[in-house]
Amino acid sequence: MWELGLSAEYEGMNNSLFAASAADLTIERIRALAARPDQVESLTLEFKREYSKSLLTTIAAMANTYGGLILVGINDKVEPGTDRVVGTDAQETIDKVASGCREKFDPPWEPTFIPVPFHDGSGQSVVVIRVDANTAPRPLLIDLKAPIRLSGQNSTADRARLLQLAREESSAGVLPMGQHVMSPNLTRDNDGGATADFILRTGINLPMGEAGAWRPLSERTVAAFAQALNESAFPSALRNLGNGTIDRTVGFRQLGHNRARRARLVWQASGRHVPAERTVLVEAVVSVDLPEPYNSTASSAVASITIDIIARVQQYAESLGRRPWKHRYAVSDLAVLFDGLLKTAVDPKVVAEIARITDIDPALVAQPRELHLVADRQVKELLPSHGLEEIPEAGASAGGVFRANPALDLRDVTERQEQVDDWLRQLGLDAGLTGMESLIESFRATAPMSA
Repeated sequence: MWELGLSAEYEGMNNSLFAASAADLTIERIRALAARPDQVESLTLEFKREYSKSLLTTIAAMANTYGGLILVGINDKVEPGTDRVVGTDAQETIDKVASGCREKFDPPWEPTFIPVPFHDGSGQSVVVIRVDANTAPRPLLIDLKAPIRLSGQNSTADRARLLQLAREESSAGVLPMGQHVMSPNLTRDNDGGATADFILRTGINLPMGEAGAWRPLSERTVAAFAQALNESAFPSALRNLGNGTIDRTVGFRQLGHNRARRARLVWQASGRHVPAERTVLVEAVVSVDLPEPYNSTASSAVASITIDIIARVQQYAESLGRRPWKHRYAVSDLAVLFDGLLKTAVDPKVVAEIARITDIDPALVAQPRELHLVADRQVKELLPSHGLEEIPEAGASAGGVFRANPALDLRDVTERQEQVDDWLRQLGLDAGLTGMESLIESFRATAPMSA
């Protein structure tokens, strides 16, 4: 079962409760979350009426798994129409939990405590306990055992999981999951020539909920994911890359190697006067790969979402015989493409469908943190000559890896624009070119900011 649905609260805020600043954690947001009829405890969320020893076990379990939130002062179950938010004495609760963490945990470790007062004169608060698995020592033991978090409940790590925890780096990224994706390869024809100008790849790795780790993909969820992609900013950004050469597109649909635990959704655009079966000028492939259930546990299973963008417009222009033109990918078009890609990756509907597929909370669907570029020629040959100048003896570059700033929230339009501009600057410098900053400034001065 998918446990935490997409809510208006999630859609309306730049940061979820998992990442919000202390100032953004208001009692109104917490009441709205607790009042939702579909809100239940999950892989990364638990409610507690008050302090108990089991609360310490939950902290350790979340630290050993994906992290999460514990809200103290909220009943886990109440009768319909009854307020779940009852409150607690914040200082007393924090003192008890902190003392228990020091005495019971091996090694001693404390999560972050954020008291959220009622502001009604009662003196009551909800204590938000934020468990950051990135900073917790792993394994974190309590009573000589390593608890782990399953779907809405705690369990104990078996020998294999305990050894896995012991081998992990203390600073290993857990929430969000590691964002590294494999660099793509350009496909080649029978003569060894590349079949595309370039390929861009990004992606995310995700934890799997208890049910998602064992069940196959359903046709309904894959179709809903394709629909969310088709309704996102992605198709428009992809079409824009064609720079007026595209007259026919086919939306995201299943194509190619699809299996019970793998979905491959493809978007394609063909050019003017070009038979669709012969030339696809721009293509996007979104792959969902779920781990095989054999020899795995729900606590360690990891799914991956990979997004590839394949462009062939330059090759198409060169193949026109007597009517060729020297096509270059405009900086403005690349800016629109990067923005559309990132905007789609954080689109609430897309995030909701990814969370549904993997059976996790939408807040656990991490933002992309790197972008790979592989080209069939030097990158400077893909970019326009107007406004860009070669740096003497700068060397050749046929691609690169572009890292995202982890401090930026890509759901925020201003911060997403900052990331896009950083990637464009790196693209120009890695290609041995100057002038990219001026082109970006000119584009920003005339282009409307996308919401």
